[in-house]
Amino acid sequence: MRRLAYLLPLAVLAGLVGLFAVGLHRDPSRVPSPLLDKPAPASTLPVLETSGQVVQPPDMKLSALRGQPLLVNFFASWCVACRDEHDFLLQLAREHSVRIVGIDYKDTDQAARRWLADNGDPYALVLADRLGDAGIDWGVYGVPETFVIDAAGVIRYKQIGPLTEADFRAHVAPLLGSG
Repeated sequence: MRRLAYLLPLAVLAGLVGLFAVGLHRDPSRVPSPLLDKPAPASTLPVLETSGQVVQPPDMKLSALRGQPLLVNFFASWCVACRDEHDFLLQLAREHSVRIVGIDYKDTDQAARRWLADNGDPYALVLADRLGDAGIDWGVYGVPETFVIDAAGVIRYKQIGPLTEADFRAHVAPLLGSG
């Protein structure tokens, strides 16, 4: 009985070490999304007018953008990782025929406008998710996160973390029909 009192905690500790070891080898950007192959949430969000945009209606339903594939990128001015991917998003907007919709997540309009003015605006449209409600509907864990939406409005891919050129070539470009 005394031996069991010593072996039980050791067995529990060994099990926890094993779980942590497995977790360390998993890629956190590959969290499966229950929204894959389902219609994108029908979020209606306020349009954040930036210097690069044509004046839009004050609110826009994302389903109104159906008809061509697009990237939906959740970002924020306070997000350090968003800065890491921003140059690549500018490159995508410039060099590829990719329509990118930005959703400014849990941020102020002024901070987002200033950040886009200072760093460039790769977005065809920027919507404001001030309280994070749309992020909940989309299953956003944190920013940046990027979704590939097909022409029918169905989510085909979710990228957690900064979108890189390698990610784009391997996962996104084939879905958009651009190489």
